Amino acid sequence: PTITAPLVAQALGKEDWDEGGRRVCEGMFLGNVLGGIFWLLLGVFPRQVLKMVLSSSEGAGNRVMEYAIPYLRWRAWGMIPALFSATGFAAYRGMLNTVTPLKVSLVTNLLNGILDPIFIVWSGLGAAGAALATSISEWTGALIYLRLLIRRKLVNWKGLITPPKWEALVPLIQGGLAMLLRQATLNVAFVSAARRAQGMDASGVAGAAYGITMQIYSLGVVAQLGVQGTAAALVPSARAIGGDDAARNVADRIFGWGMILGVLLALVQWTILPVVTPLFSPLEEIREAVKGPARISSIIHLVNGLVFAGEGTMLGLGSFRDLALITAMGVAVMVGCLASPLGGSLNGVLISLAAFNFVQGVAVTIHHVRVSPLRRRGFALLSGRKNNK
Repeated sequence: PTITAPLVAQALGKEDWDEGGRRVCEGMFLGNVLGGIFWLLLGVFPRQVLKMVLSSSEGAGNRVMEYAIPYLRWRAWGMIPALFSATGFAAYRGMLNTVTPLKVSLVTNLLNGILDPIFIVWSGLGAAGAALATSISEWTGALIYLRLLIRRKLVNWKGLITPPKWEALVPLIQGGLAMLLRQATLNVAFVSAARRAQGMDASGVAGAAYGITMQIYSLGVVAQLGVQGTAAALVPSARAIGGDDAARNVADRIFGWGMILGVLLALVQWTILPVVTPLFSPLEEIREAVKGPARISSIIHLVNGLVFAGEGTMLGLGSFRDLALITAMGVAVMVGCLASPLGGSLNGVLISLAAFNFVQGVAVTIHHVRVSPLRRRGFALLSGRKNNK
């Protein structure tokens, strides 16, 4: 899905709706194949997957496994529709239509909110009921996107069941492998951070505080993901219509707005922490443990404006390999910090995350200014030719 949006935007920027439809069908076909593989993996081997985060030898590990295994098995049923919906969202993003995905999200989240008490409390499934409710919502969203895209003639049944041709698969495979490497390195970093936090004390206070901190932090990340998605769609569309100069101007404005948004998110999160934190836990010791990490996470938003604007621009330009390398560099720094004495405290775990984002922000900015196809005149570091524009 990450690769689909810029490909659709590029095709539709040239008014080639047939090509755009082929790109959507190819993305959905591959999403179904990959979703099926991971559905089997999570459904058949949930314990092995969960051991990457929790060890069965830990004090609370076995108790957590009792709840986590059925949860993961029910959640696995939403893997295929989740990728299907993500591709549908990417297609609409490529069409520069953000209103329709918002409406679909409102419907699915409303349904999820209705089903949660039914399956969690009334059915007696407990935590696993939340996973079942989410999976049903995912299937609903997938069916809505399918109907909408068929009506727009961007999807047809033949295209959904026909494997893409090799020449069409090449950009998807090349970009997909790079993005798979990127996602794998990200998973290593964040699983390492979660494992560090979970293993700090047997009482679970550190683990709970880390989870709450990441939930608060993720609220701002959602807003920054909008910046990333905007860049991934607008930059290739502008480039298809007006060339590199037009795309560069669009990217520059997105970088600027991303920085402004980062400052605002940092100020807002820092200010509302005393009000928001008590909403997540009634326990005073957990509230106290959250204070330091949550403040550090609010500071991280200052650099996230550059990170997400730069990542979105690179996705739009198809610079998947470079983005994967930059991510790997940031993850190496983060894992190194976690392995150092910094990883022994919750504040240190968040400082490690801050180091990761700082490296990412600096690297994507340098890439935009001096390396990418939109680099400024006279800044061709990795190429023997200069920009002729």
